[in-house]
Amino acid sequence: MRLFHVSEESDIKIFHPIKPYRKDLAQEEGLVWALCERTLPNFLTPRNCPRVTFHVSKDTKQKDINKYFKNKSSEHAVYVEKDWLERIDQTTLTIYEFDPKNFVIQDEMAGYYVSTQSEVPIKTYTVTNLRKALKAFDVEFHTVDYLWDIMEQIQQSSFNWSMCRMGFAKKKHSE
Repeated sequence: MRLFHVSEESDIKIFHPIKPYRKDLAQEEGLVWALCERTLPNFLTPRNCPRVTFHVSKDTKQKDINKYFKNKSSEHAVYVEKDWLERIDQTTLTIYEFDPKNFVIQDEMAGYYVSTQSEVPIKTYTVTNLRKALKAFDVEFHTVDYLWDIMEQIQQSSFNWSMCRMGFAKKKHSE
């Protein structure tokens, strides 16, 4: 198993545990967050870019695959708002790889792992073309005006999904 952390910061030498920002998680213990290779494409965007991501699992129904995937070889999709394209094209990311020995699974569907210890990356990778990187992972990349409709559709589907940074998503004009 390979574990990663993705950042717009390129010079992190050590990751120290921090208390979760999310209020639905226990606040007592600091954590170092990592994600598995399967869900790494969900984070190949600028940090605050709102996105709807999903991938095929063993429980995904063929009708959902047929409806949401154009490329029959793809099993992973990332949707972003069109207004983020320029920033996506200008962003460089650093992918930090960790030794997985101290990590435990925190969320199977999202591919999140956590460690309670400080972690030193074992490798780093620089990504300067995010769309090309997504394509290398065979991810279907889509742009929409607003994410809310696709978010609701995917939440009702049989995919494994993750909705990231939705607080930064545009509201529809009628709202």
